Amino acid sequence: MTSGRKIMIVVMDGLGDRAVKSLGYRTPLQAANRPNLDWFAQNGASGCMDVIGPGIKPGSDTSHLAILGYDPEEVYTGRGPIEAAGVGLMGKQGDVAFRCNFATVNSSMDVLDRRAGRVRESDTSELIRALDGLEVNGFEAVVREGTEHRAVLLLHGEGLDPRVTDADPHEVAKVRRSEPLAPEARRTADAVNEFVRRSHQVLDAHPVNVRRRREGLPPANILLPRGGGRFPAITSFEERYGMTASCVAGVSLIRGICRICGLENINARGATGGVDTDMGSKALTALKELERKDLVLMNVKAADVVSHDGDLGRKLEVIERLDAMAGILRDGLPEGSVIAFCADHCTPVERMDHSGDPVPITIYSDDGLRDGTLSYDEVSCSRGSLGRIRGKDLMPILMDRADRSEKYGA
Repeated sequence: MTSGRKIMIVVMDGLGDRAVKSLGYRTPLQAANRPNLDWFAQNGASGCMDVIGPGIKPGSDTSHLAILGYDPEEVYTGRGPIEAAGVGLMGKQGDVAFRCNFATVNSSMDVLDRRAGRVRESDTSELIRALDGLEVNGFEAVVREGTEHRAVLLLHGEGLDPRVTDADPHEVAKVRRSEPLAPEARRTADAVNEFVRRSHQVLDAHPVNVRRRREGLPPANILLPRGGGRFPAITSFEERYGMTASCVAGVSLIRGICRICGLENINARGATGGVDTDMGSKALTALKELERKDLVLMNVKAADVVSHDGDLGRKLEVIERLDAMAGILRDGLPEGSVIAFCADHCTPVERMDHSGDPVPITIYSDDGLRDGTLSYDEVSCSRGSLGRIRGKDLMPILMDRADRSEKYGA
């Protein structure tokens, strides 16, 4: 690859939306005050992006793979390995990883609370230690804590196959038996069921849960796996694009995607994966990182969190905080750099879930075309010169804008 200019990708998670009646059939992005994002739109080129494809509802994992230029249909193996990588647990070829929730069950194995009262890490760290290293059906179970009620399970051994159903019922219902989806996955399904049984046996009588019951808190007395997958074989980002790259994100899922792709994860002071994240610190950290790396991807989760909560007022507030963050980037962006502002998916606040709508995107560089777009929102950006692109088209476009593309042909 040829050398060129620096690139920053700002992913405003779940930012896109649909028309809201109480806002005069405008989206929250249209209704919010956003002078800095508008400045980038007015001085750049805009469009809309089907992150996976038209009408396809992306997950945050598959969408970030696409934004980084990887085809999810070719490399995505499930969310479990990505969550594992996000907490620093990198498996070997053949290992299978699962996302897990600490939950509360009764003696009949009915799930009473899928999050065990959103049990905190101060309790789960002790519970994790009681489960880590269990042997289940000839496989080693490696367990690591995530955030709040979440954890990761990695099964290590010969003959594993991720094609099994979830033990987590995904609702308040009876714990499910994991079933094989292929004959080769029978041993893995049996191992998952044995792990679930042993986790309840160990955790139900654990001193942490004895105390929680005494305090009137729901016990975190079972660990429920879901989303199993093998660790994918992915060509590293630097090998693929000839660029060094970092990720600034607070969410373990995004950090996991980036770690698997070979990006270095950078912590920003006060930056989390929640609504209370310090966006200013995240922006300054990303700018500082751009001094030593060719590309920086920054993810800010807050808009997605409040959208899932259905909180319109807080989504408007978050958009204005994102705009202030864009102002910091506008003031500090190195001369000649290329920056893209986008979302990884829409999370309509009234739907309270992801949707397959395209997301707005703006690309700015000081020598780039100004296409006449006046504001950064879903409608205005859709009229811009970028047209309608796919997520996996973004990296080639940014590479060319940064003078890093190779000629195709003579």
